[in-house]
Amino acid sequence: MISAVSTQALKYTFTRKRPSETDNPCDFFQGGSYESFPSGEVSAVASIVTPFVFEYGKDYPAVYALELLPIYDAVARMKVQGHWQTDVLAGFAVGTAAGYYAHSRDEPFILSLLPHGVEVGVHHRW
Repeated sequence: MISAVSTQALKYTFTRKRPSETDNPCDFFQGGSYESFPSGEVSAVASIVTPFVFEYGKDYPAVYALELLPIYDAVARMKVQGHWQTDVLAGFAVGTAAGYYAHSRDEPFILSLLPHGVEVGVHHRW
């Protein structure tokens, strides 16, 4: 939820054109419906895997391989000209920060708003 709200706010602020819409990577603040910066997809994937990496990475080093998922998504988004490289790097940073915050919270309850409902969960460390 944190990464989704953050990336959407940044998209509305920067209104950057996608590579499929222009050849100029400096087309920021174009107004309208341009929402390339930052990548919401990469942010979402990074925010999902980051808490697992922080929680289990020391004990199970193979968990670090989860970081390949946002990297794969970033490369895919650039290949289909959906995002510039800086878009996916910023999305990765926002998602990682949101995932770190979610991991380090002391409050055990999770409340998230979804498009068609609400998600409620409990976070507990053994």
